[in-house]
Amino acid sequence: MAMNAADIERMIKESLPGAKVEIRDLAGDGNHYAANVVSAAFRGKTRIQQHQMVYAALKGRMGGELHALALQTGVPEE
Repeated sequence: MAMNAADIERMIKESLPGAKVEIRDLAGDGNHYAANVVSAAFRGKTRIQQHQMVYAALKGRMGGELHALALQTGVPEE
């Protein structure tokens, strides 16, 4: 079962309020996405910790409903 981009975006925004989230379907199959997530919650976190926060927001769906997610994260510019 595939996920749609709107569900991925919603889950990330619920977990990281105020985040700017952009999702692209890379293969048109609902299984391979790219996400760009910018959140103040990432401030002071390593890139690995930022990615872990996004994966946690997806509540275990990575590797199941969501096969692949190319992820870019960052903090907002001030």
